[in-house]
Amino acid sequence: MSSSAAGALLARQLREIQRSNDIPGISCGLVSDSNIFEWEVMLMINDDCKYYGGGNFRAHLTFPPSYPHSPPSMTFQDPVPFHPNIYANGKLCISILHPPGEDQYGYEAASERWSPVQTPETILLSVISLFHSPNDESPANVEAARLLREEREGKGKEFRKRCRACVRESLGED
Repeated sequence: MSSSAAGALLARQLREIQRSNDIPGISCGLVSDSNIFEWEVMLMINDDCKYYGGGNFRAHLTFPPSYPHSPPSMTFQDPVPFHPNIYANGKLCISILHPPGEDQYGYEAASERWSPVQTPETILLSVISLFHSPNDESPANVEAARLLREEREGKGKEFRKRCRACVRESLGED
């Protein structure tokens, strides 16, 4: 697929997301009107989310010219959420955005990794799900994963405190 075909596909997918009312809490637009390959995303996490409820998190979703055969990357903007699956620099680590094929470490099945059937909508729904159920088994942020495990074991509330501070900061309440 040529980059012009990828651009046409992305333009259609962006219009569909912007028109759809099926995905509450997700808003998408372009970072720059001249670049269909870089989207600005706002994830408004609903209040029933245990740790991140009420937070508004901005991210950039960057698509390669080889999309949909290659996955995009997603990077959260400041304030970067304190989350086991988000690196300190904001880069998201989630299986569906890992390159297609077998995982060299054997952690992920090929079926869990990128596939051209994924769309921006399925990616964003997966990210929202990750806020509701953080994965502490293969962390990008080791400290967040450790604190989450401790909290799940009833050994503290530091994870929750850090998440709530992050939510307040995302709302401009720091």
